[in-house]
Amino acid sequence: MTQASGPDGGPPPGSLRPTPPAVVAAWAVAGLAVGWLVHPLSERLGGTAPVVSWAQPLALLLVAAILGGTAHATWRSVHVRRERLDAHQAVNRLVLARACAYVGALAGGGYLGYALSWLGSDAELGDERLLRSAVAAVGGLAVAVTALLLERACRVPDDPPAA
Repeated sequence: MTQASGPDGGPPPGSLRPTPPAVVAAWAVAGLAVGWLVHPLSERLGGTAPVVSWAQPLALLLVAAILGGTAHATWRSVHVRRERLDAHQAVNRLVLARACAYVGALAGGGYLGYALSWLGSDAELGDERLLRSAVAAVGGLAVAVTALLLERACRVPDDPPAA
């Protein structure tokens, strides 16, 4: 991605627009709605709601850490050392960033919705499900944010004008 604009005000040919925040927010809202429905529907259909273990939030936080490290390394390469990424590396990182932004928002919203569905519940494991789901929601948000940072790190700075 480049920061310059083309003749029509849009991106120049051969570049991508950054991920729109509205699309990421829409994925998060969709996840919130689905996550909130999982608890009552699973109890009506199967009798017991799913248990969230510590593996889910820890996996999301691990993915966020890996994306953050990749974003930092990419930023240093492109913006500090002024190295040029190979075309396939840049495309791979952009595709990874965009996919992780969408999935992180969806997962974060889903876990947040599931956590909210346990508020005020006097179920035996309700507090554990609420806490673990809330931590997983933070992990999903961290995945989405670090993915957007990776996408931003791939932006190629404008070339200085020829003197």
